[in-house]
Amino acid sequence: MSIIVSALPVSEASALIPQLAGLLQHVVDGGAALGFLAPLSPEGATAYWQEVVQDLEAGPRLLLVARHAETNEVLGTVQLDPATRPNGLHRAEVAKMMVHSKARRQGIGRQLLQALETQARQLGRTTLVLDTREGDVAEPLYQGMGYQRAGRIPDYARSSDGTLHATVVYYKLLGAEAESSTAALSPNPSK
Repeated sequence: MSIIVSALPVSEASALIPQLAGLLQHVVDGGAALGFLAPLSPEGATAYWQEVVQDLEAGPRLLLVARHAETNEVLGTVQLDPATRPNGLHRAEVAKMMVHSKARRQGIGRQLLQALETQARQLGRTTLVLDTREGDVAEPLYQGMGYQRAGRIPDYARSSDGTLHATVVYYKLLGAEAESSTAALSPNPSK
C-alpha cells in the first residue's frame, strides 16, 4: 500500500473532518485510549475535530495525516502540540496518534512519527513527550523509535470501555540536529 504523510493546512483539515471523525470513532470503539469512551457518537467525533481545526488556525499545533495514495482515504493521524510558554519553547507533545485497524502493521505509525519528528526539528523542538496506556499496541513502536520511558502513573485515565488504566510517559531528545535548529532560531545565531 502506498501512503502519503503530510501536515495539513487548516482548509484541508476542515474538508477532511468527516473522514477524521470516522477514523476517531473506529479506533475508540475498537478500544483505543484517546480520551473518549465508547461508543463515540458521530457528533462527539465531529466536535473533537472541529476543535482541532480551531487549534490549527490559532497555531502552533500541527496535524499530520497518513492517506492512501490512490484513494486519498485517511488511515492515520498524529498531532504535534508545541509548548508555548517561554521556558518550554524547545518542547512539544506528541498527541492523538491513531491508525485504522485495517492499516496497522504496515509502517504507517512509524511514517507518521518520522514526519512529526521532521516537523518538530524544523520548529526547533528538541524534546518530545507523549503518554500512552500501559501495554498499548503503540508502546513497542514508541520504544523502537527511540522514545524513553520516563514513568508510570497508575489509574491515570479510563480506557474506552470505562476501566481505569495506568499511563506511561515517554520522551525523546531529538539530538544535535534539533540543537542546531534551536541555535538558528536565536536572535544572534552563530551560523
